Amino acid sequence: MAGTPEYLAASAGLRRRRAKASPEMNDPQLLRWQAQLAEAKAQLAQLGPMRPGSLSRQYRDPAKKTGAFWQLSYTHDMRSRSRHIRAEELAHLKPLLANFKRFRQLVDRCVDLSIKLADRQTELRRAAPPNVT
Repeated sequence: MAGTPEYLAASAGLRRRRAKASPEMNDPQLLRWQAQLAEAKAQLAQLGPMRPGSLSRQYRDPAKKTGAFWQLSYTHDMRSRSRHIRAEELAHLKPLLANFKRFRQLVDRCVDLSIKLADRQTELRRAAPPNVT
């Protein structure tokens, strides 16, 4: 019965059991990975403008190494592209390329940490005793 002391005590006990911290909340490795993931996301938010690609020095006559020019190569929408870059544009372009490279590193880091977190949470859930209700 809903108003009896036994029912109230039993329902209070259930609430206490549900409110207990899960093993995930006390796992130091999980906490460390969560902090690292939060840091990587914060660094992502701080990145400025970016552009994919890599710069290479090309030559109109490669055998004699004459007629040097810069070329930007990248792939977008599954298509490889290249652009001629003027020497005076290099100073503006290099930081954009560096930002994109950093972006890729941070995204890879986020994916790695997310996989580790999900795997560890699964391990902890499997190792935890089953909830009895």
